[in-house]
Amino acid sequence: MTDEPKAIEPIADPAVSVVGPGEGETIFLGTTRLRVLEDGSNTGHRLGLAESVLAPHTPGPPQHRHAQHDEGFYIISGTVRFTVGKKDYDVTEGTLVMVPAGAPHTFANVTDQPAVMLSIFTPDLYVQYFRDLQDMIAGGQAMTPQAGIRTMSRYATEPATDFAS
Repeated sequence: MTDEPKAIEPIADPAVSVVGPGEGETIFLGTTRLRVLEDGSNTGHRLGLAESVLAPHTPGPPQHRHAQHDEGFYIISGTVRFTVGKKDYDVTEGTLVMVPAGAPHTFANVTDQPAVMLSIFTPDLYVQYFRDLQDMIAGGQAMTPQAGIRTMSRYATEPATDFAS
């Protein structure tokens, strides 16, 4: 037996996902538009990615915690306010905010300019949450904080009530 590492066997026809500008599934949630770049179907559900465009003065979801996934946000343009517990962070282009499972957080665009961010979900669990919200709105139900919380609960997410104002 040798200690040499085994070579990685190439996949005959690797399935590589390429999502070009303007491509991908678009989800409209009021003043937020998401473009799903990876829903997990190409990554064994280990990773999901979405480009999020927040219109000016877009309030975020109620502060919440994810039990089963980490979430990251890379700011492409504009300014996004992240609230983590009782602390606010106004972050700008080129900033990464990484939120591990269990950390209370929310975000909003409190400025007069749109903001664009790349949202990362690992595993991809939360991509379906956004689809469910869009279906709820399309079905005529208002996207109230209570409706959002009910939908979040299906994805191992709960409000961070200890930081409610």
